[in-house]
Amino acid sequence: MGTVIASITTSVDGYVTGPDDHAGQGLGVGGERLHYWVMGGPWTYESEHSFGMSGPDKEFFDEMVAGLGAGVCGRGMYDAAGAWGGTNPFGGPLFVVTHRVEDQPPAESGFTFVDGFDEALDRAVEAAGDDKVSLGGGADVIRQGLASGRVDELVVSTAPVVLGGGKRLFEGFTRDLDLEVRQVVSSPFATHVRYAVRKD
Repeated sequence: MGTVIASITTSVDGYVTGPDDHAGQGLGVGGERLHYWVMGGPWTYESEHSFGMSGPDKEFFDEMVAGLGAGVCGRGMYDAAGAWGGTNPFGGPLFVVTHRVEDQPPAESGFTFVDGFDEALDRAVEAAGDDKVSLGGGADVIRQGLASGRVDELVVSTAPVVLGGGKRLFEGFTRDLDLEVRQVVSSPFATHVRYAVRKD
């Protein structure tokens, strides 16, 4: 079985979205600043923008996703991303945790809707074989992964912004975890930290 990596971006005050996140405003009010590192600079939902990751951010991201065999994300992330235009842009199949499985898109999209985190992770691990499995947003998927004890590595990218509200990454999480810093990479848009999740 390959490594299970949970990765997400937060503000300095621990939010993964700004206030009032919803479809069309998936990262909430001001939340797009969290993903300047992904877009290669400032962007908004109203402006035209293209994927422009570069420099240390791109090097970090490319290393993290190398050997990725499958992924798991929540319905909120799927909807906020506009279903990535209807086609999975990631390496390997993407299993989307949702209670609305009747909305399943065509199989050729690369997305599989699954009603439950454990089943989604089981299917992703099986699909990936010896390759890595990625757990993406939202925060609830990351928390469920960590609570399951099956996450090998936690990656937190912290954007240099204080949002003051929104959804917190560790809201309601009560498990005690020890982490080991494996790598730190900084750019003007984020500080990325890779942690090994200790299991002893």
